[in-house]
Amino acid sequence: MAEKTKATPKRGAKPPAQALDALAESVESGAGLPETARRAGAALGAAVALIDSRGAVLAVAAGSPAEEHELLSKKDGVTVIDLRVSESVVGQLRFRARADAPAPSHLRMVTTLLALEVERTRAPERAGEAAVGTFVKAALDGEVEDRRDLIARGKELGVDLDKGASVVALHIHPRVPAEGDWQARALTIVARGARGVVPGSLSALRSEHLAVIVPGADEALAQRAAQAVLRSVEDAMPGFAVVAGRSRVAADPLDLPRAAAEALLAANVASPEADDPVGRVLAFDDTGAYRLLLPAMSDDPAELERFYLDTIAPLVAYDEQYGTELVLTLETFLANDGSMAATHKQLFTHRHTIRYRLERVRELTGLDVNSTDGRERLGLGLKAMRVLGVRAPSAPVFEPGAESGRVPRRPPDVLHARRARTSAEDES
Repeated sequence: MAEKTKATPKRGAKPPAQALDALAESVESGAGLPETARRAGAALGAAVALIDSRGAVLAVAAGSPAEEHELLSKKDGVTVIDLRVSESVVGQLRFRARADAPAPSHLRMVTTLLALEVERTRAPERAGEAAVGTFVKAALDGEVEDRRDLIARGKELGVDLDKGASVVALHIHPRVPAEGDWQARALTIVARGARGVVPGSLSALRSEHLAVIVPGADEALAQRAAQAVLRSVEDAMPGFAVVAGRSRVAADPLDLPRAAAEALLAANVASPEADDPVGRVLAFDDTGAYRLLLPAMSDDPAELERFYLDTIAPLVAYDEQYGTELVLTLETFLANDGSMAATHKQLFTHRHTIRYRLERVRELTGLDVNSTDGRERLGLGLKAMRVLGVRAPSAPVFEPGAESGRVPRRPPDVLHARRARTSAEDES
């Protein structure tokens, strides 16, 4: 999340020359973007915001939240100028003058200084992204087999793995259609959030999740880093759902592939609907029985997927096609030890609807929740679904017993067609 500073009030403002000197001094001394933004605001007599080339807010110097909102939403009266270094756009300046507009020459000097500062602070990050991504992949995939070589390569990037490390995995999903390269923006936010707690942390995009290597053997510090990263994403990207999983410490850096698998499993199991942000950061040690499926996920994921396909996949497909909640009902029913009353109370759904859904589960999977074997297989299937990172669809309900109408009685033809009812039963 962008750091905020208060703009210098107009009363007692420095003359233009002194304000420019103060801005130049900020750049020369490496005072940081928040202080540089504040001094740029003083030099321009304006509220200012600095945006990077990916659209992430770097710093804001505004007198009030309303003024900040106007800057970030580019309301009328906000001037937007691209910050360039050698014809390359490195960021953007947005400002709203509080009095007279600054002279063109004065504005050019300010934008030049700001462009240089943004480029200076962002250049190592951009230049190192490819190297960091390559190293994180090599470390987490076990491509480096020599411990000393792995530690040496890490030190070249500013991370000391000599005492081990843990891994944080994050799933970030847009709740609404997202524009632009939001994954790159998320990576920038995650990297800053992690380094804010543990300076040597390295972050990279891996397949469909983000991974962070947190150096050191302090689990409490790793937990703080995971929570800080999650909060940073939630604050800066409010239209996205995010969960995080944290591994145990890998005392030997060569054991990081195991830690990566643990973090991913925990992230897959974590609930994005938890009310408490702490609840959206799940440690591997807190995954319970899911831990038993880690070897299957690491050594034979195809077998785990086959088990999921034979149990829960038809329910997920049915929910997606018809807007029902078979998976949610099954999960709730099993979590309440098969108590219809408790399931009814938790879901605020009529008992007849719950019975209908559980009958649908039996038809689609061939597994009966009223039998011990059926419950065990369905329960393991739900765990396999979570471990594989499959999210149950969330959609309006349309089956009998709900207010919105009725879902067709025929299950999808592509899933367990042999269990479909006859045409006469379908129409009943």
